Amino acid sequence: MTTSSTGTTGAKPVSSGLVVSERTARLRAETALFMRDHVLSLVSHDLRSPLNAIHSWAYVLERKVDGTDATAQRALAGIRSGVEQQVQLLEAIVDTTRAETKTLALLRTRFELRPLVDETVADVRDMLAQARGVALVLNTPLAAEELDGDRERLAAALWLMLTFAVEASARGTTATLETHADSSTWHANVTFDAAFNAFTDTQQPHLLEAFARKQACEPREANRISWVLSLCKRVAEAHEGTFEQGECSDGLPVKLSLRIPLASG
Repeated sequence: MTTSSTGTTGAKPVSSGLVVSERTARLRAETALFMRDHVLSLVSHDLRSPLNAIHSWAYVLERKVDGTDATAQRALAGIRSGVEQQVQLLEAIVDTTRAETKTLALLRTRFELRPLVDETVADVRDMLAQARGVALVLNTPLAAEELDGDRERLAAALWLMLTFAVEASARGTTATLETHADSSTWHANVTFDAAFNAFTDTQQPHLLEAFARKQACEPREANRISWVLSLCKRVAEAHEGTFEQGECSDGLPVKLSLRIPLASG
């Protein structure tokens, strides 16, 4: 396997003590931006359900409470007013903030997959894996297969999958990327053994935000991904593909899966 590094032109230090390339710094920033957007989306969704329920029950109570009871009527009016204020806040702050990144624009080109994979593996190996003592292994039969999509967006998604795996791996272990293309789809699977103490160890170099790494160690609701991986999901969906994060338990194998059509309608 031949790999190429993106180099460290314009390299800069980060809080973890690593010196990273401008490209890595940009990918870190994009990861944080998409994570913010994902969290705001969850806040908007998860708050609306109970607020709607409170609003509905307020109307039920209004029909049950004595209409001449001034105190009860003021209490009901206060409940409805409070709910309406919270909904307005969601619309004015949360939804407005998300609007800028809600639609993911793609710059589509036709490109070979193998150079993208090699460059991304080399980038993560040089910028993080070597410093953490984690072996990054590539298993692939890819040769000249091509994909019609946004090369930079897809490289960012693969970079984040690999970076997440390295961050969550103990020193001396291995993170593996297995990737191939069949007649219609590009498949990229990253596997590693989760070590939560390595993920949160402040003495280790890190590229991902501390609170994001901490959240990734917490139990997740069904079908929800760790916040920090939101970029992978958004990029996959924009390409009419899928991204999945397997169960993440301390000390057990974890699998991250990206599926992208080679050509979309």
